[in-house]
Amino acid sequence: MSTYRIQGATGEWEVVIGLEVHAQVTSNSKLFSGAATAFGAEPNAQVSLIDAAMPGMLPVPNRECIRQAVRTGMAIQAQINKWSRFDRKNYFYADLPQGYQISQLYHPLVGEGSLEIALDDKNPEDTKTIGIERIHVEQDAGKLMHDQHPTMSYVDLNRSGVALMEIVSRPDMRSPAEAGAYLSKLRQILRYVGSCDGNMDQGSMRADVNVSVRRPGEEFGTRTETKNVNSVRFVMQAIEHEANRQVDVLESGGKIVQETRLFDPDSGTTRSMRSKEDAHDYRYFPDPDLLPLELDDAFLEECRASLPELPDAKRHRYESALGLSAYNAGVLTADVDTARWFEVLLAATAAKAGKSEADVAKQASNWLISELFGALNKLGKGLDDSPVSPEGGAELLALVADGTISGSIAKQVLEKMLESGDGAAAIVEREGLKQTTDTGAIEAAVDAVLAANQDKVEQYKGGKEALFGFFVGQTMKAMQGKGNPQLVNQVLKDKLG
Repeated sequence: MSTYRIQGATGEWEVVIGLEVHAQVTSNSKLFSGAATAFGAEPNAQVSLIDAAMPGMLPVPNRECIRQAVRTGMAIQAQINKWSRFDRKNYFYADLPQGYQISQLYHPLVGEGSLEIALDDKNPEDTKTIGIERIHVEQDAGKLMHDQHPTMSYVDLNRSGVALMEIVSRPDMRSPAEAGAYLSKLRQILRYVGSCDGNMDQGSMRADVNVSVRRPGEEFGTRTETKNVNSVRFVMQAIEHEANRQVDVLESGGKIVQETRLFDPDSGTTRSMRSKEDAHDYRYFPDPDLLPLELDDAFLEECRASLPELPDAKRHRYESALGLSAYNAGVLTADVDTARWFEVLLAATAAKAGKSEADVAKQASNWLISELFGALNKLGKGLDDSPVSPEGGAELLALVADGTISGSIAKQVLEKMLESGDGAAAIVEREGLKQTTDTGAIEAAVDAVLAANQDKVEQYKGGKEALFGFFVGQTMKAMQGKGNPQLVNQVLKDKLG
């Protein structure tokens, strides 16, 4: 149960949230035409006659777009409707050449499903289930460009006709944090499935945020819809501002108007855009140019068989089969690219060490999360542009595992790998960083350290055993980190008695 409440002047208020997420389907061509969908093309460079609504043009459904929507529905345990239908949603806007949008109001492709969100990052088992009402497939509109001319707006139709999945949640969220967790989890699943790249900054995933407030336990209040919010953080900010605004209105004796609002990320506030029309104002009717979609069992089976291991299943496997901590498993499965990178690292490390993946998983995961992430963070880089590959990481870990270099030297080697792009073994050879296992050299270094610190030797022998770590540190320093730690410890124990 969420304990999030807004403390108004007249008492507590509860916020009720539902999200309509528009996710651009990953496909090479649009929903009803062969035009390309790549992001960043010159304006109007990817527009077919169908997208431009030229007379007599007939839409043809793109099988891949339907397949991706079905796979997404399966990933959220939703009902897949074998029979669905496209409707025309009629409205006039400058970036909608047809004067209508082809969508699915009455018979969507995907019916009810659900998503489990973690309420606490530190405890992934503390979860809440958010209901999903439907996923329908529709075409996107174009884009108005207001910054190209002092008095006119230009229209770019590259996005017109691109396939969208509209994923409609139930009003089950009760705090900005829950909405943020839901959106993050949905994005995670879409990226795992490969049905949407989740690039919110490019507009390929955006959320319409429905917010209302009520006294705890009372009937739902009147909601507003804040359109096209394009980051998890902004969604949380929009909810917080809008809920507080509604409480202020109600407590001062006003009424909430059902309307469409816009979020301003610079000020963190929402503002009114237009009064909300009900569905019947769009004059929906079945699209006369498109037959209903009928899916057969073979197609559905092909969709199901193509699904990858999903993030929750992967996280549980990392904990149970690989013995990773809940924290490490959560970090490694949070993003599909991180999970893929780790699995290549894991396989390569196990192969080099001649051990099972479970035997090397802890070492590999700790190195990736603590060492590589930390080093990349300092450089302002991510895994996708890391100069060190998973295979390169495995080579470094193998050198530590077989005693060629120590853990502290491995940190220096990693820095040099990131700077030069060279392999770990080549750097160790070139820089003379191999660990010394020559007991004669270690004994000589220990003797010198003990001779220079006779006072501390006496203290140690008098019972101050904590000084042992000091002697180890001084010896490793004298050997520039190249002494084998186990041998250094052994020689010191023998010498100190």
